[in-house]
Order: sequence, then structure tokens, then C-alpha cells
Amino acid sequence: MKLLEQIKLDLESSVGKRVKLKANRGRRRIIEAEGVIENTYPKLFVVKLDKSHSIRRMSYTYADVLTKTVELTIDDYVIGQVEAANL
Repeated sequence: MKLLEQIKLDLESSVGKRVKLKANRGRRRIIEAEGVIENTYPKLFVVKLDKSHSIRRMSYTYADVLTKTVELTIDDYVIGQVEAANL
């Protein structure tokens, strides 16, 4: 199975779960937040952030996770992480 498809399946099965988010917004701006995976769509997914942030929702593509622009952690499991056994 392709890694991008695996990321999509992992996120689809995690809708409604709490997630830790670390996103590179360019020019050395990195957002670290917590929230809930609100919904998944064919090309992207939406994370509803906790109230402590001025931004309520963030959307990212599955490719953002693949390229490590966005790092998602659910219960100490990093989405999209390639294990040495799978190489």
C-alpha cells in the first residue's frame, strides 16, 4: 500500500480523536497546537483547534503529512511515520 493512502486511512479512522499538531508555516514560523480531527475529504483533512488559539480550524493535505510540513501525533503514534521494517 502506498504511504499517502496509508496516511489517509489513518486519518479517516481517527476522526473525532484528539491530536497534537506541529505545522511549519514557512519563514521559521511553527505552530504547535492540540485539537480534534474534525473531518476528512478526498484531498484534505480538517483539524478543529482548542479554544486557546485564535484560529479555530486548520486544513491540510495528506501530502503535507507525507512531506513532514505537518506532524500529527495521536496517542504517541506519529501519523505518516515510516518504520524501518516497511522499507
